Amino acid sequence: MQIKKGIFMKVLLIKDVKGLGKAGEIKNAKDGYARNFLIPKGYAKLATDEVIKEWQEEQKRKEEELKKELAALNELKKKIENVTLHIKHKLGANGQLYGAITNKEVAEHLQQKGIEIDKKHIEMKQIKTVGEYTVDVKLGHGIHAKLNIVVEGE
Repeated sequence: MQIKKGIFMKVLLIKDVKGLGKAGEIKNAKDGYARNFLIPKGYAKLATDEVIKEWQEEQKRKEEELKKELAALNELKKKIENVTLHIKHKLGANGQLYGAITNKEVAEHLQQKGIEIDKKHIEMKQIKTVGEYTVDVKLGHGIHAKLNIVVEGE
């Protein structure tokens, strides 16, 4: 018994395909698999010179955007780390804060300083006593800034 060899076509993978390869690789795929599954589902494109060149240009553009974004995030990190927030809060009878300072309040104080940060990106436990604190601000792409907060009683 003789096994027939199938017809293969070269495809450029747009997304990772289990058992075939990673995005950006040029692979030989069986004709039917490529025409009926990979290409219609958006996992691959026919690997012509034009498509390959287009893909490479798109990757360069994405890389440039990422560099700009990382530079902007590093600038924001420096800006945050050079700021010390002074938050005045009412004190209760026992010397503790009346209520607690939350990430929402910290985000509002940062906004007053001209720094826009979503409260979800400020990692902290509620602050319930007067003192100095350092909280973590997640900026994205693995970049974290340390924000200094000084809580004072009124």
